[in-house]
Amino acid sequence: MNHQGTKTIETDRLILRKFIPADVRPAFQNWCSDDQVTKFLTWPTHKDVAVTEMVINDWISRYSEKTFYQWAIVYKEINEPIGSISVVEMDEKSQKVHVGYCIGRKWWHQGITSEAFSAVIRFLFDEVKTNRIEARHDSNNPNSGKVMEKCGLKYEGTLRMADWNNQGIVDACMYGLLAEDYYRHIAR
Repeated sequence: MNHQGTKTIETDRLILRKFIPADVRPAFQNWCSDDQVTKFLTWPTHKDVAVTEMVINDWISRYSEKTFYQWAIVYKEINEPIGSISVVEMDEKSQKVHVGYCIGRKWWHQGITSEAFSAVIRFLFDEVKTNRIEARHDSNNPNSGKVMEKCGLKYEGTLRMADWNNQGIVDACMYGLLAEDYYRHIAR
């Protein structure tokens, strides 16, 4: 793969960019402190802004790494981050990346996550030259799967009791998109 690190990506409504220290308070308020947002995630709800600050400072310290991809989803209308999207796992041998995302509840069901994920997919295929992008969701969170399908990922099956999140051990619905399918059917 041709690693680029976290580069700024712009869409119609969004700017996907590196986190900065000023993002701590909006991140805490817009999604990190909301139990409904973190319900199906693998990290706990932040009970204090200091936790959000620690996490964001860690991300900021890693931006010099070319293999680190962690974007703030900034909604242009309010010019502050409303969520995040990142490469959470990577396999160099198979040229595969696994993407995870979350967005504040106020912005659910508006196509914002799909817009962000589609832009990241384009970047990962066109610039990083990955061969496969995958994502998974808890079977009890079908709306996340709808985002994946809208972005061109195909449902590949459910791995029974193969994942964990804030609900405990859960089924993982797996989705994937190959570069050859992306260029044949999506990137026209």
